[in-house]
Amino acid sequence: MSEAQPSAVGGTKSHRIYLLLKDAILSGRLPAGSKLPGENKLAEQHGVSRVTVRRAMEALQTTGLVERKAGVGTVVLEQPLDATVMTASVSNLMPNMVKMSQASQVRLLEFAYVLPPEMIRERLGMGQGGKVQRSVRVRMVDDKPFSHLVTHVPEAIALHYNEMDLANTPLFVLLERSGVKVDHASQSISATLASHEVAEALDVAVGSPLISLTRVVFDEQGRGVEHLDALYRPDRYRFQIDLERNGDGNSRYWEPKVGGVPTSGKAE
Repeated sequence: MSEAQPSAVGGTKSHRIYLLLKDAILSGRLPAGSKLPGENKLAEQHGVSRVTVRRAMEALQTTGLVERKAGVGTVVLEQPLDATVMTASVSNLMPNMVKMSQASQVRLLEFAYVLPPEMIRERLGMGQGGKVQRSVRVRMVDDKPFSHLVTHVPEAIALHYNEMDLANTPLFVLLERSGVKVDHASQSISATLASHEVAEALDVAVGSPLISLTRVVFDEQGRGVEHLDALYRPDRYRFQIDLERNGDGNSRYWEPKVGGVPTSGKAE
């Protein structure tokens, strides 16, 4: 594998500190060129031993996020290795799908026509006995995998494209070419652990935490045209929700901002 796995961090406590520092670096809270606190200070902050902190620091260095210099300390690298992160704006779903497709590449693993599981059939609003086109893809940025996608599309729509089309063209483009007028979507976001198959595809250890997303896309008539089950590496993909304050007085509340601009790129 191309990067150190959690097991290489050396234990639960050191792994927790490693993840906290890694997130601070990838999010920009610890910018390139900044110095991490010393081992004694980190050990005191987290209530652990210096040995535990040292293991976390060594893991950060192994993954290319920091450089440890004698007499200087631990410095965040200017261009961390394996730090490519896609950022998706939940408030602007459709434009974000376009932008993501343009900024990434896809590897098609499976393509077949099957009877869908009952739950998927119901979500798509299909009748009994109807088939779907099921595909499994891995999406990558800079040749590094960040998402594992399983899609189900009703057969009548999917017959307008073939395996080669799906390997080279974003699915939403193929849907439009099939005459589908995409109108809206419903999605939920959760978390799960990587199975053996998914772990191999995403180049992570079995049991690694992943972001889990389920989305159903509908046309103007309210018919389901695509069911997506997506798994994302949290170190290479994150969701952004832009919020705005509404209401008056004591009834003020936060709600998602409509029309936010989706972004994608590399974490600094």
